Amino acid sequence: MNIDQLFESAQEAFLFYKNLSGKEKGAFLETLAEILESHRAEIVPLAVKESNLPEGRINGELGRTTGQIKLFANLVKEGSWVEATVDPADPGRQPLPKADIRRMLTPLGPVVVFGASNFPLAFSTAGGDTISALAAGCPVIYKAHPAHPETSKKVAECIAEAITKSGLPSGIFTHVEGGIDVGQALVKHPLAKAVGFTGSHAGGKALFDLAGQREEPIPVYAEMGSVNPIFCFPEKLEKNNDVLAKAFISSLTLGVGQFCTNPGLIFVPKTQAKDFEKAIAEELNDIASAPMLHPGIAQAYYDSIQFFQSREELRWVKVADPQHLINGSTALAEIQAADWIKDKVFQKEVFGAFAMMVVYETEEELLEIVKNLHGQLTITVWAEDSELKDQLFLLNLLEEKCGRLLFKGVPTGVEVGFAMQHGGPYPSTTAPNSTSVGAHAIKRFARPIALQDMPQELLPDALKDGNPLGIWRLVNGAYTK
Repeated sequence: MNIDQLFESAQEAFLFYKNLSGKEKGAFLETLAEILESHRAEIVPLAVKESNLPEGRINGELGRTTGQIKLFANLVKEGSWVEATVDPADPGRQPLPKADIRRMLTPLGPVVVFGASNFPLAFSTAGGDTISALAAGCPVIYKAHPAHPETSKKVAECIAEAITKSGLPSGIFTHVEGGIDVGQALVKHPLAKAVGFTGSHAGGKALFDLAGQREEPIPVYAEMGSVNPIFCFPEKLEKNNDVLAKAFISSLTLGVGQFCTNPGLIFVPKTQAKDFEKAIAEELNDIASAPMLHPGIAQAYYDSIQFFQSREELRWVKVADPQHLINGSTALAEIQAADWIKDKVFQKEVFGAFAMMVVYETEEELLEIVKNLHGQLTITVWAEDSELKDQLFLLNLLEEKCGRLLFKGVPTGVEVGFAMQHGGPYPSTTAPNSTSVGAHAIKRFARPIALQDMPQELLPDALKDGNPLGIWRLVNGAYTK
């Protein structure tokens, strides 16, 4: 594999692809969605075999994958995402004339994308990072995850088929396999302009540091996980103890705890702690162990459990059973808030169905918890409306700690839409001003450019007088079509 040639091909393709209209890019993405769907019967069994995930889950994930492809296809066909802004000239302005300045988002260039282990389709080869980069107008060099190589190859073949069918240059997408050294070489290559990553904190931080050491540092959009805490208030628990216990355990154990949004922390008032723990324990009794994604992830899960078992601050409600190493069994420990606050290790993400129940005594202690909380993808608040009236300061603090703040339900289940924010303050991500899910994910792979006094015939259609694309634009400070 010659990495220089891969990037040269991608750069050449970029200079063509970036100038396609939104309708042309959208048509290519729609073709890809159709091709993936037509190969469902081949893709699903491969992903099931390589990931240990059930067929129903994989079928749903393929639907989510094609659904988000169609979302971005529609987004670029409509076109307003480029944030076209026009400040017309005013040659008669005093004391100095005003120039004509027009601004829009333009694609960055070749993007390196790393596949995720826990989503062999939706966060992998044709997943959200790849598709949002392609939608923005950027070629993708995709580093396949070793956990599902055959699935990745098959999806890459579908992308190549869509590129050929759409008459586009093959350098728009390149599928690469290899180890850590290959991934590092991709990030360090001078033609790489951005990196997309979903995975562990260690992996994401290493790529972030590597990209920052380049002669030309580039952005790394790394989603690195989260413990997604749930904050419970007394009146809410008193009224809904059993229902909330069931919801918590269902969310904790979904996918054997291998989602980035499984809730690994729950803060419970001391007055309700015994009843809630009892209800949780009953729910846990009904949860059978199930295969994890691969033995390496299972080993890491049980290593983390073993580490926490050495801590005397924890009282175990349920201990994981590593009898069958590939299977992930549930585990739950309880700790007092005062002990939890003292040591940041208790905020460590355990990738699997493990959670810590933190018992707090007062609202003052709850505030101290939030002040010490690390950045999260999500935070959930279970409280009656009447309990929240006097908690504006707490809620403001919570907003500073997460990308998505929930007041109903559970954090698992990330809607792919226009308003979704899937990203949060460090260490949950390296770029809290971005999202890896939803329409706004496209903006990670574009940068603003201002064109001053450019002749009308040379301007991009998005910035021309008369608005030939019919998109929403900010003209003289007012949104208009």
